[in-house]
Amino acid sequence: MRVLLLNTSECIGGAAVAAGRLMDALNEKGLKAKLLVRDKQTDHISVVPLRRSRKLVAKFIWERVVIWRANHFKKHNLFAVDIANTGTDITSLPEFKQADVVHLHWINQGMLSLRNIEKMLAWGKPMVWTMHDMWPCTGICHHARECTHYQTECHHCPFLYGGGGANDLSRRTFLKKKKLLEGRRITFVACSHWLEERAKQSALLKGQTVVSIPNPLNTNFFKPHDKREARAKCHLPQQGQLMLFGSVKPTDKRKGIDYLIESCRLLAERYPELKEQLGVVVLGRQARLLEHLLPFKVYPFEFMLDRQQLVNLYNAVDLFVTPSLEENLPNTIMEAMACGVPCVGFQTGGIPEMIDHLHNGYVADYRSADDFANGIHWLLTDADYALRSEEARRKVVSHYSEQVVGKRYIDLYNRITGRHA
Repeated sequence: MRVLLLNTSECIGGAAVAAGRLMDALNEKGLKAKLLVRDKQTDHISVVPLRRSRKLVAKFIWERVVIWRANHFKKHNLFAVDIANTGTDITSLPEFKQADVVHLHWINQGMLSLRNIEKMLAWGKPMVWTMHDMWPCTGICHHARECTHYQTECHHCPFLYGGGGANDLSRRTFLKKKKLLEGRRITFVACSHWLEERAKQSALLKGQTVVSIPNPLNTNFFKPHDKREARAKCHLPQQGQLMLFGSVKPTDKRKGIDYLIESCRLLAERYPELKEQLGVVVLGRQARLLEHLLPFKVYPFEFMLDRQQLVNLYNAVDLFVTPSLEENLPNTIMEAMACGVPCVGFQTGGIPEMIDHLHNGYVADYRSADDFANGIHWLLTDADYALRSEEARRKVVSHYSEQVVGKRYIDLYNRITGRHA
């Protein structure tokens, strides 16, 4: 079976990482899978880039201009929404023509337009769309937050300046998506049960098949190693405890940096000894900006594409924290737990599905810096830390390994192509 996966980027962003891992898992199981991307970052033979041209850049800029204009020329939320008004027609590519299944992932910011998707659907090929956020089931937003308009029809979008209007950009795009899906069948895959529930509430996906399958991880690669050796390889101190916070852009407000700062302030205030005992490893672009914002020693690392370096970093720390306010099924939590690192996260999105509270980590009350600090301290002082570490690893192997997830996707492909009952 030939499967063509599509994602805007090969490596940047959680969806890109997940799509690449799924491609590897499918190929490992004997399928012929390729990943078509707009932005290719490696020399992976199974990753096919769109031919670079000025048109690709122009399409991306044009989409932003339309959003900017609808937003009364304000930059506010300029990248929190997408309208898919521009993209590339891929139906003439041999990879598309040869595919038995077409599998969309995150295809925004000029990769595919709604018109491109409509043209693909006209070929009648079985199509799967893995939802890495809410965009496929809303008008224009990637995370609806408290807004429920997508359950009936988008309008008065809170992401548009002034709250949009009765016939704003969100409603017009919502109606285009609705027309696109009328009479057509796509199997939508949510990476978490949290997202599955919201997708099933969407008026756009009424009558469509929505299932939940998590992202895969190579647990033979992401696994526990000797902590002392890992710290030496990462040039981190052997003494004391280390906490890891990672994000492509750690200063992004949606990733909860303000809550991390407040939690660390509370910890330093309540437990002054931690100022000497605890270090914070920060992974991501602009990581150095946190050096003067936290009361603990900060060890900044730039964003990593090298997987071995990433495994070393996970194995060098004692816990991983993700104060993110909007999440689906974070790859970072999965990676950390696979390396035997317990995690702390908020009660939001798919995080409570990954972290089993007080078993392999701590799920803090949403937006509570105080409870987040409690979770960090609990793990730092837990007498059964070794058990938490083992349970973290066990959870990932049983739920998110490439073997487990790859089989679920193959079963799905077989079902929609009629290869077995």
